[in-house]
Amino acid sequence: MAKEIPDLVAEARTGTGKGAARQARREHHVPGIVYGGGVDPLPINLKYNYLLKHLKAGRFLSTLFNLKVEGQDDVRVICRGVQRDVVKGLPIHVDLMRLRRTSRIKLFIPVEVINADKAPGIKRGGTLVMVRPEVELEVTAGDIPEKIVADLTGREIGDVVHIEDITLPEGAKPTIQRNFVIANITAPSGLRSAEDEAADEEAEAEA
Repeated sequence: MAKEIPDLVAEARTGTGKGAARQARREHHVPGIVYGGGVDPLPINLKYNYLLKHLKAGRFLSTLFNLKVEGQDDVRVICRGVQRDVVKGLPIHVDLMRLRRTSRIKLFIPVEVINADKAPGIKRGGTLVMVRPEVELEVTAGDIPEKIVADLTGREIGDVVHIEDITLPEGAKPTIQRNFVIANITAPSGLRSAEDEAADEEAEAEA
């Protein structure tokens, strides 16, 4: 199932240049430009508070958006830069790039854990520790997975789930080129204490 692509709503900007950009900011907008895709660049304005909300939500530079501009066809875009005021750090300009369905992009995809009830380690009181609740994958813009799945069936205390343990959607690959950890099952504190005491006793006996 493809991941639902969030909308990004903007207005077409009639003027270009520094004067038009300053006028947009006076009207509480952030000017931007949409480029790429084999067509002419499109100057746009984004409402300041609306953009700020998206920026505060995180992952703005790695989220694929469905750009909606009145009078224009919807188009998929990804942000390629946010210019900020050097003093206040507030956004003053946005660069968006159009994408074709075949374009390769890097996005963070959430990890869903299943079958925790079939993990002996969890039944014994072990705790699931999510090291990476999201994984950055290189995917095709037209086929973005909604999630990837980590199966805990048969997992014991001390077991570790690596990225190579997860079946990735066709065409998707991790941006990190190593078998990194997704999650692990740790022992409950009481069991850890007992194991530590046993280890100490064994060490003393050997001494």
